[in-house]
Amino acid sequence: MKNFLIILLLLTLTGIQAQTPPRFSFLRYNDDFGYLVTDSTSSFYKKIKYLPLGNNTNNYISSGGEIRFQYINTINEKWGDDSTGNDGYLMTRYLAHLHLHTKYIRLFFQLQSSFAYSKIDVSPVDENPLDVHQLFADVVFMQQQDSEVFFRFGRQEILFGSQRLVSVREGPNSRLAFDGGTITYTSANTTNCLFYTHPVANRPEVFDDRFNTDAKLWGNYLVLKNIPFLKNIDLYYLGLYKKQAAFNDASGKEVRHSTGIRIWKNKGSWQYDFEAVAQFGKMEDKTISAWTLSSNTSYRFSNIKFSPVAGLKTEIISGDRHSDDNKLETFNPLYPRGAYFGLVALIGPSNLFDVHPSVKITVSERITAGIDYDFFWRWSTNDGIYAPNVQLLYDGQGLSEKFIGTQLAADINFDVNAFLSLTVEGAWFNSGPFIKEAGTGKDYYYGAFTAQLRF
Repeated sequence: MKNFLIILLLLTLTGIQAQTPPRFSFLRYNDDFGYLVTDSTSSFYKKIKYLPLGNNTNNYISSGGEIRFQYINTINEKWGDDSTGNDGYLMTRYLAHLHLHTKYIRLFFQLQSSFAYSKIDVSPVDENPLDVHQLFADVVFMQQQDSEVFFRFGRQEILFGSQRLVSVREGPNSRLAFDGGTITYTSANTTNCLFYTHPVANRPEVFDDRFNTDAKLWGNYLVLKNIPFLKNIDLYYLGLYKKQAAFNDASGKEVRHSTGIRIWKNKGSWQYDFEAVAQFGKMEDKTISAWTLSSNTSYRFSNIKFSPVAGLKTEIISGDRHSDDNKLETFNPLYPRGAYFGLVALIGPSNLFDVHPSVKITVSERITAGIDYDFFWRWSTNDGIYAPNVQLLYDGQGLSEKFIGTQLAADINFDVNAFLSLTVEGAWFNSGPFIKEAGTGKDYYYGAFTAQLRF
């Protein structure tokens, strides 16, 4: 906490002197501080964000990082099966990076350190004391005014589209990275990424996140923007290999292929995101045949006080219909964002049908608030429900109830300045007939306070 306050004080006293507020990307290797060449101020913050190399202003070194403190309190963990009382714990995450930026070569190095204090049953996703999170090089083969082709190799964060299938796992304490290579073409209206990677498996010791041969992710992701009528389209193929995987009705080696299309618009009053995915492949002696359809629409009422945004999400996600055949119909979300359905990472996107209305308001330039209500059903009564990492929570065999329950959640976010954000959030999962039939069936409560500092 002492280091957090010291860095916050330095940023408050020096960083705000810059003429232009800092602009941070969700993927920090996309940060571009070249604009500071025209900033006439001289400050400690400018020096760490933009250190020119020679007379060419496009060549520079930038450094930065993130500190996140998150206090979480839960009641009835896993609906009372794991704990029937309060469980309060503190999660901390530290990220620090160096970025060498030149016209044809870019190098990025990032360390990650995460800790869980007073948490019961700590996993490597919760705690990874210190490791190399990213270390990669970009080689630019072609660069024009609005387009380039570059090859990236090494350990890197990857995300695609809405992060339904491939994400950096921002919600949990340790973010996800991949070892491998990508070839990317970008232009004003087109991005295409061809990649072959191995997801990094977090381990609980210092500098022990080794190359993972037990899992692979490869494919091609194409984004086309400013398409007439449809606005934007994503077309993709994703391949997955796991040496050992397990579902309700199958376990063993998994080779799964996913093909998808996403149609989206993220500007203007009306916004939408429609996605369809089909999966096929093999798992031991079973043939994979799975799918999902998702819809996410919202409308901003700009002429009403607080500019409320009303949204509605809904998804149909396949599950296994028969336990005694040679098919596996359970959808695998691959590497999705942690809290897939709102704030709480209880249920993952497999064998589900959900309806998810929400409202978000802008209280002021720096304060936003939101509330959402999610309804969950099993899609197939012959399959269970799964966690976001596809770990089976309840197998569902012999249980007839479909309705899982509802989740009511609310959050308030305060952007103190360009560096620091504070978030208070809470959720109540009202257990439905299936949860009561499959386990202890208690209602689950969640509350959290998060302070996140980026610099």
